[in-house]
Amino acid sequence: MTYVNVNGSVSMTSPVRDVAPATYTISALAAEFDITPRAIRFYEDMGLLSPARDGRNRVYSVRDRTRLKLTLRGKRLGLSLQEIRQLVDMYESPSDTAPQLTAFLAVLQRHRDQLVQQMEDIRVTLEEIEQHEERARALLAEADRHEPGAHG
Repeated sequence: MTYVNVNGSVSMTSPVRDVAPATYTISALAAEFDITPRAIRFYEDMGLLSPARDGRNRVYSVRDRTRLKLTLRGKRLGLSLQEIRQLVDMYESPSDTAPQLTAFLAVLQRHRDQLVQQMEDIRVTLEEIEQHEERARALLAEADRHEPGAHG
């Protein structure tokens, strides 16, 4: 049986069931994940998504939605597109692939090491800023002693 949904689209499933749609539009995914359609097209160009076509319209599957979700998760982690592709591909492969999991753990460790180094670099920079602030305050206090009211 064919059903016509409230928005006018035709569906083969009953409107009574409360299930996630089997396909998504680019605007629906953009709204759901709070990103632009252009970002989704970029991920498509990078081979992370492969929507079907309905005329000129892109039709995204549940698989594409999952791949987009994993892509955005990888981006939040600061992974490169290559690393994200590895994450997404690993998700779709059988879960007992020890070599893939080992390789992915190595990617995560490298990324962790980079973040730890960045934290150390930031700590050192903040210490230097603090030293410059203390020096500037001391010089300002010294100048105020020699010229009362000049700075204030």
